[in-house]
Amino acid sequence: MNPVISIGGRKIGVDFAPYIIAELSANHNGKLETALKLIELAKSSGADAVKLQTYTADTITLNSDAPEFQIRGGLWDGKTLYELYLEAQMPWEWHAPLFEYARKLGITIFSSPFDNTAVDLLEGLNTPAYKIASFEAVDIPLIKYVASTGKPMIISTGMADAEEILEAIQAAREGGCKELAILHCVSGYPAPARDYNLRTLPDMIRRHNLVTGLSDHTLDNTTAIASVAMGASIIEKHFTLDRSAGGPDDSFSLEPTELLGLCRDSKTAWASLGEIDYGRKSSEQGNVQFRRSLYFVKDLRAGELISECSIRSVRPGYGLPPKEINNILGKKVICDVFVNTPVSWSLLG
Repeated sequence: MNPVISIGGRKIGVDFAPYIIAELSANHNGKLETALKLIELAKSSGADAVKLQTYTADTITLNSDAPEFQIRGGLWDGKTLYELYLEAQMPWEWHAPLFEYARKLGITIFSSPFDNTAVDLLEGLNTPAYKIASFEAVDIPLIKYVASTGKPMIISTGMADAEEILEAIQAAREGGCKELAILHCVSGYPAPARDYNLRTLPDMIRRHNLVTGLSDHTLDNTTAIASVAMGASIIEKHFTLDRSAGGPDDSFSLEPTELLGLCRDSKTAWASLGEIDYGRKSSEQGNVQFRRSLYFVKDLRAGELISECSIRSVRPGYGLPPKEINNILGKKVICDVFVNTPVSWSLLG
């Protein structure tokens, strides 16, 4: 039996359409009304859930400008970790109105906590699930604390090697998590499609027998849609109002029309997988008549022998199958037949 988890009453697994998570991350850009609008657009785009990140600069890093706290290269070049997270953090007082608004709209909302105090905040809001971010997949105490809530968990595996993935899964199980999913992820911002190695997905499913998905940081939807064919049951993408808005995560996030396309096309990709079936499909029924079959291509008198120049394999398909041609050559017709008549056993002696 294929593994299944449930978040907010929605079953998730390979037997169900992909579960689409719109990741708000830092794309609120410091405005509560922007975060509210993102939730509204995630819902109208067809996403199953919207996800927040719950931390403060002080709960995720230290206020230091030592070399190891400075970012070199990439989108956030020149900032310290503290400066980046101070800009990107979502104020904790926003969480209650965001949860309330999402529930009013009927879209599931949950978050990634980055320390125990964030878990406590989210428990107070009765979050239906938790996501462990890629860089926290090695934080075994945090994973166990989240697992102790008994809520479904999704662990992103970017940066983690095979041994660390197994350790994170074991920690979640030891902590009490019953419903667990993992996400294949490349923690590059953005990440090139060639780095994703989607053939890893079936191997993850085989190794761990867990609901498995993709946290996608590429710049379009191609990788995410392709992942469905490889067994991804969850797709997470960053989501913004405007990719050019200049926020910390805007430049590698989907805009609303792109999220709409992801929700639509990933479900189409999943529907196309179907099941193993070599039978004729409903859409083919009307076209059976256009297959090849055997027809008379000249007039024959009753008693005449059928030769190679008497019959041909042509379209449409109202005559005998072409594979019967060697069984028909040399036989006699029992009545007069005319050119363009389909060959049938009833005409042969």
